[in-house]
Amino acid sequence: MIDTEKDNKKLVERAILIGVQEQGVSQEESREYMSELKDLVKTMGVPFIDDMTIKLRKPSSRYLLGSGKAEEINDIVKQQSADCLIFDCELSPSQQRNWESLTKICVIDRQEVILDIFAGRASTREAILQVELARMQYSMPRLTRAWTHLSRQQGGAKGTRGEGEKQIEVDRRLVKKKIIQLRKELEVVVKQRDTQRKQRAKNMIPHAAIVGYTNAGKSSLLNVLSGSNVLVEDKLFATLDPTTRRITLPNGNDMLLTDTVGFVRKLPHTLVEAFKSTLEEAVLADFIILVLDASNPYMEDHRCTTLAVLEELGAKDIEILMVINKIDLLDNEITRGCLRHKYSDGGFLSTVTGEGCDELKKVLETMTEESTDRVELVIPPARHDLISQIHVAGRVISIEYEDDGAATITALIPVSSRKPFLPFIV
Repeated sequence: MIDTEKDNKKLVERAILIGVQEQGVSQEESREYMSELKDLVKTMGVPFIDDMTIKLRKPSSRYLLGSGKAEEINDIVKQQSADCLIFDCELSPSQQRNWESLTKICVIDRQEVILDIFAGRASTREAILQVELARMQYSMPRLTRAWTHLSRQQGGAKGTRGEGEKQIEVDRRLVKKKIIQLRKELEVVVKQRDTQRKQRAKNMIPHAAIVGYTNAGKSSLLNVLSGSNVLVEDKLFATLDPTTRRITLPNGNDMLLTDTVGFVRKLPHTLVEAFKSTLEEAVLADFIILVLDASNPYMEDHRCTTLAVLEELGAKDIEILMVINKIDLLDNEITRGCLRHKYSDGGFLSTVTGEGCDELKKVLETMTEESTDRVELVIPPARHDLISQIHVAGRVISIEYEDDGAATITALIPVSSRKPFLPFIV
């Protein structure tokens, strides 16, 4: 496995990209997958010299592709002096070993590419642990790639020594131990994040998660709305660690915005599971802001991919506000008009020019007002039991006691929790 971007540049100088067009996948989709793989490989820092897409008629257990096509690719590898094959699909451990045995060069799949990028981008403790856990789980069935010699350890007293453990068995045991350790450490970090989430809920501040396809402009949107300076790069997976910022809307209401990791098609399930606690920022939010890239010809596919991942995470019932970004890159008004007609329920903006950002803030104002009410209540002395209920249901901003014992309270209370307090609202 390739461990760092520095190692990539040192070990891999001439990669060939292999796309696999499976049954039911159109040529146009295959071209988009290959385009995405190129972006992933560039982000990883690996130069490539050629790419090809092969139509898969019937999967082979040995190479995934047929043996004839495998030999043809091997000839191309030799002719072009390539030192790495990168497949835009998931190879089984045995298929990966067979390809390396045939070509005598490094062979990696899409899953390993994404893992490598994640490993280089993780910065918080949680993300680092999540990535390392995913890498260990990915590496476990592939250990023979590193231990093809199957060397034996010697041990025991003279005359009683057997062959001992195979080195791969020792390594597998160490990896299993490491996975258990990582899961325990991750549990501690996740509990800390849960505590932070509970505090947010206690404060009754509406929370929106910004989600979308990787490189759609989520971090840029967070910066524009909050005035912060979150890292923005024109690279896939520039954001791995969720960043939360508190913003004050023009009507005075506060709101929390969280920038999340970008989605991508064919995201490995091991990564979906490994980053589940990070992606739960979207599941636990009051609203979801789905950011789409207007300049991308496959924007609709990206929208479907993101919605599919959200559904997989259990967030399909949360209110979603669709925001179409980068409209400054559209070449004419006709294209804009077509998009506005097709996505009439979405907001259109540019984080570069600022167009549409004020309108988005107004929409967010309406959403926060509909979810939480700022109310003033007068609680008579005989009903002071309601004061503790108000603390539980909402957030008390101020409380004053009158001479007769009545309490005047200003509080933020969710609309769904207002019923017991309605008779006392001024």
